[in-house]
This record gives sequence, structure tokens and C-alpha cells, in this order.
Amino acid sequence: MQGRSEQRATTIGGLARASGVKVTTIRYYESIGLIGPPDRSEGGQRLYDRNAVDRMNFIRHARDLGFSLDAIRELIALSSNKERSCAEIDEIARRHAADIRHRIKRLKALEREMERMIKACSVDKVADCRVLAVLADHHLCATPVHGRNEESVRARRR
Repeated sequence: MQGRSEQRATTIGGLARASGVKVTTIRYYESIGLIGPPDRSEGGQRLYDRNAVDRMNFIRHARDLGFSLDAIRELIALSSNKERSCAEIDEIARRHAADIRHRIKRLKALEREMERMIKACSVDKVADCRVLAVLADHHLCATPVHGRNEESVRARRR
């Protein structure tokens, strides 16, 4: 029977199954330093310990919540000192929440614009299709900015 202090190594496939992250993504995370390089078997096969599984689950969950890789890197670095104040971690989470609110606002504007275009398009012929006309000419949009950089839209309108 294996003791609690012993950690059984798993392959990259095992890590992928345990974390729900694709093998190619695990290799990418290794290449950018989000997870450390694994030990290798005598045959050169990657071998991951329980800490790697925990780290991969952390990364996957953070990505599911929409955190950027840079934010995840910061969170991992900050988590290394358990006695540290979590104020910086809270600030990262606050910035992310603000970003989510901004994206929701932008998506709602996109939804309104799409509904306006669809409502205006109740014709039978493609030649008279309002959706195609608006997509072809941004000036026909009710809102000048939706999903684009506001300054680039203003520059095009000049």
C-alpha cells in the first residue's frame, strides 16, 4: 500500500485526463513556464507528480473563469508565499471582474445592433437585405462602437 507521503507519477496523458486539459495545451503551458518541467522516465517519458496535477487544475479553472495567462502567472507567483497578504490577488480578481463587466456591456451593445439589423431586414431579396448592407457599411450602424477600438472607428468616419 502506498503511503500518503509517496506521490505516484503520472504521464502527460494521465495529467490530461486528471485535469481535463489537452496534451498539446499542457506542453504549451510547460513551454511558457506556467508549469515546471516534469521529471522524465528512463525512456524519456514525462512524469508528473500530484503538485503538477493540482497546478494544472488551478490553471484550467482560472482559464474557465476567463483569467488571462499573464494574470494566472501573477496568481501563481503570488501564491508561493502563504503568509503574504492577498491584497494583490484581490486586485487581480477585481480587475478581471471589471473586464468582464466591460465585455458584457460591449456584448449587450452588439446584441442590440444585431437585433436592430435583423428587424430592419424583412425583405425577400438579397439585393435589399439590410443585414448585408449594414455589414458592408459601418456608418449604417446605430452605435459607432461595438467590439472595436473606438478611436479606429472615429478615424474611419473622418
